[in-house]
Amino acid sequence: MTPLRRFALIGLAAATAACSPPDRPNTDIRLWTQDFEIRAWSDVTPPVSLDPIHYTIVVRDKKTKEPIADGQGRIYVTNADGITKWDGFKYGPEVGTYHATLMFPAAGEWALGIQFRRDSTQLLQKTVEDWRQTVYVGEDFGPSATPSTPVKP
Repeated sequence: MTPLRRFALIGLAAATAACSPPDRPNTDIRLWTQDFEIRAWSDVTPPVSLDPIHYTIVVRDKKTKEPIADGQGRIYVTNADGITKWDGFKYGPEVGTYHATLMFPAAGEWALGIQFRRDSTQLLQKTVEDWRQTVYVGEDFGPSATPSTPVKP
């Protein structure tokens, strides 16, 4: 195979990959604090009660759009009964990316929020809005499941 043909095949493969649909549906949660732009998504959508749900959280500076490395934060959820669960962020390995795992102990509607700071010398900033998420029991969800929606606090 000639170098030119090899280069053309590599270019075609790269173009095909770039045009492919994403591996996951566009179910990102988008939230903001005073200084940060936060995008989060879970490995299971919609979440199911009593199953660990892994969240990936990407934090960027609101003004510069630069990813925030080595920050501190947590994700938390609360339901109408006042049950609150949270998990602290674990950093990396991607720049500006954090990971957390939550388990919803009951089905129903939950409010999700995030707090974040650059380092321990700063105050935690809470997201301006909470995110409402319906949590299902086992196999109760299906095509008619309602998507999660942001709400004002």
